Amino acid sequence: MDIKRRPFQGVLNILDFNIHFYYYGIAALLFLLAIVYYINLPTIISILLVSGFAYGLLMPLIVSAYVYDFSDYYSLKWLNQYIADKTLNYQLVNINAGFDETSFIIKNQLTNSDLQVYDFYDEEHHTEPAIVRARKVSLVYPNTTQIDSSAIPQEDQSVDFVFLLSSAHEIRDFSEKVAFLKECLRICKPTGKIIMVEHLRDLPNFLAFTVGFNHFFSKHVWKDAFTEAGFTAIDEQKFTPFMSIFECKK
Repeated sequence: MDIKRRPFQGVLNILDFNIHFYYYGIAALLFLLAIVYYINLPTIISILLVSGFAYGLLMPLIVSAYVYDFSDYYSLKWLNQYIADKTLNYQLVNINAGFDETSFIIKNQLTNSDLQVYDFYDEEHHTEPAIVRARKVSLVYPNTTQIDSSAIPQEDQSVDFVFLLSSAHEIRDFSEKVAFLKECLRICKPTGKIIMVEHLRDLPNFLAFTVGFNHFFSKHVWKDAFTEAGFTAIDEQKFTPFMSIFECKK
């Protein structure tokens, strides 16, 4: 399977999946320009209004290009600090929310390991238009299994690594988060670990996405969820100022 990414694939995905927001945003910007023109506001106020609105439209795309297209996120080289020997045979689980850009890459990196992919997307609860659009173009790893977020069909203590790569934030309810993470804990071997990558609801992501940062959750919320689920070792490291890697163990 060819896993080479197209130039600017990350930012084009963001634009494509959220195109409805940009239609509304461009329409609102044009409306604002008309108001500024006809009301004849002071120049400095006009510049501030238009610049602020343009910032809100363009900055998420600029940051997305940086994170997804120029940061080596999808090379998965950053996994080297969490998996010392990639030649060993591991039992791997990768869980997505209906859009999978990582399973083929994981398998390509860990060729001797066994990989099972699960998708917890629920059309009744995960109704955001961006997810619906993403599912239409997502690659589907062989034998991907649709699951409920509170029931992962794996044996107890059977998995070395569970990957949650930019997917777990789609579980919006805190109690559902905890139930999901409890399942992740259950299937982990005593030496197993969860590797989760997420944007956080913090200052850098506010500067990048403005009000859109509310789609993410704070470090405090994630640590509370992992702790309540039963994890005792939770380590967070920054991957770019806008993303965090959580390594969680029993």
